[in-house]
Amino acid sequence: MFAFLGRLVRRHPWYVILGWIVVTVVVVATAPKLAATSDQSEFLPSHYESIKAAKLQQDAFPQQTTPGAILVFDRKDGGKLTSADQADVQKIVTSLGSDLPKVFKGAAAQPASQNKLVQIGVIGMAEGKNAYDKPSMDAVKDLRKDAKPLVADTNLRLGFTGPAPQALDSQEASANAEAIVGIATFALILLLLSLIFRSVIIAVLPLIVIGLVSQVAVGLVGFANELFDLKTDSSIQVILIVVLFGIGTDYILFFLFRYRERLRDGEDSKAAVEHAVERAGEAIASAGGAVIVSFMALVLSSLGIFKSIGPALAIAVFVTVLAALTLFPAIVSLLGTRVFWPSKSWKVEPEAARFAAVGQSLGRHPVRYALASGGVLAILTVFAFGFNPTFDLGDSGAPSDVESSVALKTLQKGLPAGATDPTQVFLSSDDGAPLDQAELATFAQDLGKADGVAQVAPGVPNTKGDTALFNVVLSQDPTSDASLAAVKGPIRTTAHDSAPDGTTALVGGTTSVFVDFQKAMNRDYAVVFPVAAIVIFLILALVLRSLVAPLYLMASVGLGFGATLGAAVLLFQHIKGEDGLIFLLPIYIYLFVVALGTDYNILMITRLREESREGETPRNAAAEALKHAGPTVAAAGVILAGTFASLMLGGNALLVAMGFSISFGIFVSAFVMAMFFTPSLTALLGHTAWWPGHSDEKAPTELTDMPEEAAVH
Repeated sequence: MFAFLGRLVRRHPWYVILGWIVVTVVVVATAPKLAATSDQSEFLPSHYESIKAAKLQQDAFPQQTTPGAILVFDRKDGGKLTSADQADVQKIVTSLGSDLPKVFKGAAAQPASQNKLVQIGVIGMAEGKNAYDKPSMDAVKDLRKDAKPLVADTNLRLGFTGPAPQALDSQEASANAEAIVGIATFALILLLLSLIFRSVIIAVLPLIVIGLVSQVAVGLVGFANELFDLKTDSSIQVILIVVLFGIGTDYILFFLFRYRERLRDGEDSKAAVEHAVERAGEAIASAGGAVIVSFMALVLSSLGIFKSIGPALAIAVFVTVLAALTLFPAIVSLLGTRVFWPSKSWKVEPEAARFAAVGQSLGRHPVRYALASGGVLAILTVFAFGFNPTFDLGDSGAPSDVESSVALKTLQKGLPAGATDPTQVFLSSDDGAPLDQAELATFAQDLGKADGVAQVAPGVPNTKGDTALFNVVLSQDPTSDASLAAVKGPIRTTAHDSAPDGTTALVGGTTSVFVDFQKAMNRDYAVVFPVAAIVIFLILALVLRSLVAPLYLMASVGLGFGATLGAAVLLFQHIKGEDGLIFLLPIYIYLFVVALGTDYNILMITRLREESREGETPRNAAAEALKHAGPTVAAAGVILAGTFASLMLGGNALLVAMGFSISFGIFVSAFVMAMFFTPSLTALLGHTAWWPGHSDEKAPTELTDMPEEAAVH
């Protein structure tokens, strides 16, 4: 197949390029917009308690107004609110409430806090509206604009927080992160390609190609989301940028290094293109296949966030692989050696190549390299056992200096942080009979005694009287680890145990959603990880025609995962002193490090096998593989690690942790696993590494290549 692709791009480059242009135009013109959501409840299956509570609320309290935005007032000088200040608060809230956007319903000023430092106003959501939808976030922009002149001539300071403002600030932070990450990724790839090849065209051409490919990928992701009703998390577009440009550049490098090598061996440009596609094609397709199946394993997740992000990333990688095997080689086929302009260094291989020297050293001392590289990975892996997951998605979603975060801190000067988004507890009769008022009062008292509860409002029955709603204000930020622990433990336990006979209690609200999110993630770790590992093992076994090599390749990638997580724990928990790392981190590390780490392992070991087939001994084959594939792995590793490191510029805790961890993991995959650990183990095992196959053995000499005398006999 790869020989066919090589001939296709060599003989018909214009058809290949024209085909890509047509596909791009059609996809861009017809694809639906890639919309994102920040509402985590949309990602949970219906059997979780928080989703059952939400369904019960819709049925029993269809007119119930949930908080959409919280107006937080305090004095500009930080003093206590006077009677005049409180009157101004009432006037401002009433004025804003008189002309609310349609997504909101009702605005009411609450009494000042007991210490008179804070006063809030609550704006509810209209029936059927979601605080995390785009119309709600746009409405917050209007409210903020309308509120500015109302406080201008007062002593008050006003900030908006609550579900809709927090969703808006989180989305804007993600948009800013997308722009920053995109610029940083673009600049980094441009710089590194310029340094590696000293060519203006090679520095720019991959970015142009991947830019075109990204339009196709994003369009296809939009089609997939619409077709299968998938929900997209707001972070996916930032990650897509990194995946498309990072992995796309990697695969293009796989081709370019092989193309340059064939030119240096004396082949003409078009023959070198064909040969490069044929030889590098297997590594690109196999590596891309490993990445794709790793991402597709996420469809087994119980969470919509991963069910959507998995196919999205898989589509992006598939389109990127296809472009690296067709579009880019077709362009190079047209440009020929001009692609290296103005540099002439492509003509001659450096005599004292560092990778050749390192390869020879590894070939002589494989035990040393295996122990040293494996030891580094093992030591870092020890720290991974100290991983402490945090579920504080509020701190991870937006920077601490945005308005909703600042307003929340202001609110905490006088009120419990949980006042921004109360937890909702529903008590319903099992047989539809009216609830007893005395039992409702007792139930509320019991709830108020649970750890983590600041206050409980009296139960409000619905029109039928068979269900009552209790608004529970938590003592901590509703998205904090402390609140999640309280809802998961004492609050749910108290609600369930205190429910009178013949009734059922359900705990709902944002915090309850996050608790169930945590439970679903733990289930996914036990399912997605093993499935991805098994499928990657099968791919390696098919590509290498071996059962032994895939075992230690997967073991090395597993050590790479452990070392990456351990490094993150060491930096963030031990050195920076943070309480923990966002709980989503391990699954992102696993997927990217395992999948991309396998990329580099495949590139190295397929080259090692190729050298063995040329008649080299196992140790010499390892040395030659490092000499030839080492520069490719190093360049690809630096570029991909750098692109993921750009996520650290995104500004929130999740992107910072992801950026460091994944870039470190890719660095380890390239410069420890693929460059030293894998070739040294393969050199030590020799022919055993390829059991039960014989894919490392030198191919028998073709009959037509034999001397005439031998052919006769």
